[in-house]
Amino acid sequence: MSLVIAIALSGCNKPADTRTPGQKLDAVISKTEKVAEELGVQGEQSSGDMKAKTEAAFANAGDALKKATENAKSSTKEVANTAINKMDDMVISTAISAELLKDAEIKLFRINVDTKDGAVVLKGQVPSDAVRERASAIAKTFNGVQSVDNQLTVKVN
Repeated sequence: MSLVIAIALSGCNKPADTRTPGQKLDAVISKTEKVAEELGVQGEQSSGDMKAKTEAAFANAGDALKKATENAKSSTKEVANTAINKMDDMVISTAISAELLKDAEIKLFRINVDTKDGAVVLKGQVPSDAVRERASAIAKTFNGVQSVDNQLTVKVN
């Protein structure tokens, strides 16, 4: 078996081989049969066994390549979905911040808006409970907002 692998690998170092995979397999099988004859292995059964083992090895390699390709596609989709979710969170945070700046009383205070997976967190200081609640109500009006954690504190003078 190791002889078959060595023969198969010997063709790997050749530059720019333009043969199809089928042609390469036929060449490896042909080399295997020649070596088997040289070593005194006679009969169709021995070379047939080697041919079957070689074909099985190539089939296993093909399966491994297919799995690797599928895993790469899956990983790419996960990365893309994560990027989309982060963009959505950034859009939500930006939209809420812009809307808070439109409010005459809220715009005077710095309110930090953070969003992760649609969960919005409001942080900062405001002058009253009414302003605190209004900021929370504004945040809840946007699409994609799953929850609002209002951590705004009322500044006591």
